[in-house]
Amino acid sequence: MFANARQSISDWIFRAKVPESPPVTLVQRRIFVLPTRQGYLFALVLLVLLLASINYTLSLGFLLTFLLAAMGSVSMLHTWRNLAHLKLRPGRCDPVFAGDTAHFNVVLEAPKRQRYAVALRRREGDPVFVDVQETEHAVASLPVPALRRGRLRCGRLEIFTRYPVGLFHAWSYVDFGLVAIVYPRPDPTAGLPPQQSLSGDDEGIPVKGDEEFSVLRAYNPGDAPKLIAWKALARGDDLLTKEFQATASAELWLDWIDARAPDPEARLSVLAHWVIETERLGQSYGLRLPGVSIPPGRGDAHRARCLEALALHGEDGAP
Repeated sequence: MFANARQSISDWIFRAKVPESPPVTLVQRRIFVLPTRQGYLFALVLLVLLLASINYTLSLGFLLTFLLAAMGSVSMLHTWRNLAHLKLRPGRCDPVFAGDTAHFNVVLEAPKRQRYAVALRRREGDPVFVDVQETEHAVASLPVPALRRGRLRCGRLEIFTRYPVGLFHAWSYVDFGLVAIVYPRPDPTAGLPPQQSLSGDDEGIPVKGDEEFSVLRAYNPGDAPKLIAWKALARGDDLLTKEFQATASAELWLDWIDARAPDPEARLSVLAHWVIETERLGQSYGLRLPGVSIPPGRGDAHRARCLEALALHGEDGAP
């Protein structure tokens, strides 16, 4: 009930433009304060003490009642001061794969004094508590499950505190428009992409395959018996395993048409696996999707560009 009341008050009073430009400073008009359940109970106890003191004319009762009321008022001021003039900036939101957990980072800075037990949370999530040292910054990382590919939006964040005694809840809202990119989950059963034939003087790149004998290496438990060098073993050598390789095109196109899968999401998972494997093999590759063509390249930036294109395929604003 109290949470719903705080939400209604904030929605009515605070109407910030989204996304907000960093840094956001929590000035007086952005911070709201209401009693917690313990605060209302404390007020009820004070009322009972006051009525008892009036009824029985207890001087010490009046003293205790007004002393506790003054302490409660001072605690409200300290709760408000624990948020006042805090500065917030958006942090990094690294891409993740579907099924993993994305982390939205928010940087908090305390320009004047140390702050304790400051919490941030999304409307659906659990709070993350941090202490902010004076003239330093702290990073609050909010975990959010990434259930499906695409853009994962953080939404509006609540920053609050109940420090020092928990009688009052001071809070504010901030929305930086944080977005994390969620890549399709790679399909490990997809294998390697189909290799295109070389043309002219194109120089091939050796990759694992079964066409030509490459080297003998030490036996690893689990190697197939047909790959064991039985002749070398018969000569008295150690147990060895034969490795073969194939020659791949210097430039490879990962094409939507070649990804055989029952539905579009499964095709994107196959292509995501091909991007990762081709990058791991050090091969130059391009990506073709309906309406999107990324020229061949390699490296972390190229890998991220291809995976982002797969993540945003079919969405508005996709590259």
